[in-house]
Amino acid sequence: MGDFSLDTVLALVGIAVPVAAFVWEFVFVGRRRLGYRVQMDTPVTGEIESVFPGVLENLRANTGDAGPELRDLSVVLVRIENSGSTAITASDYMAPTARIGLHLHFPRRRVLGMAVTELSDPDLAESLGPGSGIAVREDTGGRIGVIDLPKVPLTRKHHYKILAILQQSETGGTEEERTPVLRGEIRGGRVVETRSRTGISRVMLVLTAFLVLVIIGQFVVARLQPPTPLDCAAGRLTLVGSSAFEPVVRDAATQYEKRCTGAEFAFDFQGTERGLDRLAEAGPDAELLTISDGAKGPGYPALRPRPLAVSLFAVFVHKNLGVTDLTIAQVRDMYQGRITNWRQVGGPDLPVVLIDRAPGSGTRVIFETALLGGEQPARPHRSCTAIKDTAGAYCDVPVTKDMHKAVDELPGAIGYGELSEARRAEMRIVTLGGVAPGRQAAIDRSYPFWGIEYAYSNGDLPAGSLAASFLHYLTANVGAEVLRAHGNEPCASELIEPGRCAPAS
Repeated sequence: MGDFSLDTVLALVGIAVPVAAFVWEFVFVGRRRLGYRVQMDTPVTGEIESVFPGVLENLRANTGDAGPELRDLSVVLVRIENSGSTAITASDYMAPTARIGLHLHFPRRRVLGMAVTELSDPDLAESLGPGSGIAVREDTGGRIGVIDLPKVPLTRKHHYKILAILQQSETGGTEEERTPVLRGEIRGGRVVETRSRTGISRVMLVLTAFLVLVIIGQFVVARLQPPTPLDCAAGRLTLVGSSAFEPVVRDAATQYEKRCTGAEFAFDFQGTERGLDRLAEAGPDAELLTISDGAKGPGYPALRPRPLAVSLFAVFVHKNLGVTDLTIAQVRDMYQGRITNWRQVGGPDLPVVLIDRAPGSGTRVIFETALLGGEQPARPHRSCTAIKDTAGAYCDVPVTKDMHKAVDELPGAIGYGELSEARRAEMRIVTLGGVAPGRQAAIDRSYPFWGIEYAYSNGDLPAGSLAASFLHYLTANVGAEVLRAHGNEPCASELIEPGRCAPAS
């Protein structure tokens, strides 16, 4: 369908049809419409005969003329109204005679008498008086009683009523065949039977059903034909680097694959330093991107940065410590070796067990920069598994999930990591100086433990490559909402002040 998707076409049809129906009904067809309504059609003979036997035979006009037998009588009341949206004038009646515009037919019955019983406007009396041409007659050999009605001007919603006394002229036939009918023609309109309704009209039911079908169609199309961003690209892309940011990138890649067919992703998150080394060693490669917690060091001159988001990190402790808040100075003193027991910060009498990320970790660099004021003392590597059964106050781990495991298992442990993953792992997160970690607190800098996430490529990326498309998706498309869903704020956000995401020179 060219540049229009199927769901767009369905939406346009869903708008056009009700609008067209409204215009047709109220502008073209309903603009000039004369309606009639049979408000009463009641047989009276049976009831009178049952109460006063023989009385109808004695009801005669005192004229000496016996007149017709008063049997099989009925009383009919017909309301004639302007049910359109504009006035009807005498010239709008298209009957050939000069004065008569309508004919009220009573099949299988003759008219014994009639009267105009109600006028919505007293001025209508001039058009329905004795000289108006209103008259009673019989048609087709006496089988149909007829009341000829004059060309009455009716403004919008005005009406008059005709009361008629009828006598059956022909036996047999159904009730529908004896129903009164108003006949005539209106220029630019029509004569229609109207009915008093307490429920929903048939037209409204049809339109409602149509709109429901359109909505169902749009839902089915949305499910079967996912929307496609303008810069979709096919190919294969391997993503490596920060284990802290791994869940965010995996989630974004999954969403991208749903929207863009032909895209395939592979993952190998072993830490920022390993990711940068792998990218540098690979040389220019449009199928490889590294995700880094913080800016790269000076040893990677060929790597090109793309700022992604302000990412939040948290400090967390062993669940049984009972400590809920630490100052930045207290965290610094712990990792500098000046605080070695939790009772020094209001906790229990337990040694402080420092869980650290291995040197080269981007999360460790952000932690040291944000909270320690620089590097911490050099310590030999020690496995966190090795200190479970021996005395020790320090160990380091290679990736985020190992950090969660160590802090959870070692009494007296303290560690740090990416905020959303710490929450997902149900770690005991502490506030820093009374400030809880949160996106807005990081944006306004009241919460100190945050860093900038970057994506790195080796050299510039070719236009149309999957890597270029995915990075654009992350920063300026639905992928930006994936970043926010994990507690980060995209660098492209207007909430981030200019220059905040610029890489360090």
